[in-house]
Amino acid sequence: MTSLQWGGRFDAPPNTALLQFGSSLEDDLVLAPFDVRCSGAHVLSLREGGVISREAADALLSALERVSKEIESGAFGRFARDSNAEDVHGAIDARVRELAPESGELLHAGRSRNDQVATTLLLYCAARAERAKTLTLQIAAYLTQRAQTELGAGTMLAATTHWQPAQPVLLAFWLAAAAEPFVRDARRFARTAVDAMEKCPLGSGAVAGSSLPLDRGASATALAFAAPSRNAMDAIGNRDVACDLAYACVRTLNDASRISEELVLWCTPAFGYARLDDAASTGSSLMPQKRNPDPLELVRATSADLVGRFAGALGSMSGIALSYHRDLQVTKGAIISIVETALRALDAFALALSHVHFMRDRMSDQADRQFTVATDVADALIAQGATAREAHAAVGAQILAHEQDGALLEWPDARASIQGKRTAGSTNAEQVAISLEQLQSAIAELAQ
Repeated sequence: MTSLQWGGRFDAPPNTALLQFGSSLEDDLVLAPFDVRCSGAHVLSLREGGVISREAADALLSALERVSKEIESGAFGRFARDSNAEDVHGAIDARVRELAPESGELLHAGRSRNDQVATTLLLYCAARAERAKTLTLQIAAYLTQRAQTELGAGTMLAATTHWQPAQPVLLAFWLAAAAEPFVRDARRFARTAVDAMEKCPLGSGAVAGSSLPLDRGASATALAFAAPSRNAMDAIGNRDVACDLAYACVRTLNDASRISEELVLWCTPAFGYARLDDAASTGSSLMPQKRNPDPLELVRATSADLVGRFAGALGSMSGIALSYHRDLQVTKGAIISIVETALRALDAFALALSHVHFMRDRMSDQADRQFTVATDVADALIAQGATAREAHAAVGAQILAHEQDGALLEWPDARASIQGKRTAGSTNAEQVAISLEQLQSAIAELAQ
């Protein structure tokens, strides 16, 4: 039995090397569970439309249930590779025809791989978006919990801009700032999951719909879509949700990369602000003293890699007309690669975070070094009637005199600087506590 779903108008079989070049099987095996669901819904569409008998539908559904179990056990993957299928969709069709020879020939009636792929990819995107949302919320919740702990400890930190000492903040303030992007990321994933299940392409056929009386409402309902898609040509070539999911993954990993960059530097002796457990560190094959924060470095590099892959995914679509073109197979592979890689990297990032220990004394001790309270001195002068330019110049002159001849600086300390902040959203402990409460509420709301 051939796994190809076409060939009647050809006199000769396809060139094996070119067929292998065109195969996407290794890219889209991950779609197998979703394709089985899609195929089951199509059987219902055929049955409810009167295209196939109930007996044939039962045989097909039974075969698909068997395939589903084989996917879970790993047996299907071996079958798919041995069958030399072009893609996972053809491999499932071939396996169903093996399990139910007579009814299996009816499975693809009224269906094209175009609407099949589009539907299966949406189901995959919805599931992965939900998984990514859960993961990002877990990261945000963990950072928020660590912030609560450090708020209680009162740990301070010299915040930087341009990697230069800027102003004293609470470490809890930094941790809350680290958590905020992941809440936004989770919201982005939540929107993507909803969008994925809005319109069901199944039943759109190759480009124009079907002449068979398919019950598209039945298949859309079976798959939990809100409704069938409105336009067959748009439905089979639409990859907006897939690109939105890839973008959400790239953005989330970019957020993880920025935090990783800071933690990598904090783990250096020059900073000495943090330390990774042995479980999250690696050594050198040559230098016995080394403790390398490799997981964080790999997260950083993976983020950059996925930015490039995302550009490739968009580029693969930019030159094609409406409807389906084989270019979209490359898009599909790129999207899946981005999503699966991002989820693995985020898992590693979350695990690495749990192995970070902050050197509280070192951080707090450095909080008011290198003139970090200079802005507070300038603000005090402004409060006494000086203009902003006058205050800036006066404080700058004090710093210059200190650097040149050691002139005494009678300035507030870091703790006073932090306590003196008055604006909403500032590093003042009361404001940080409020922000953490709001973060917890946002996380809980998105988790519902």
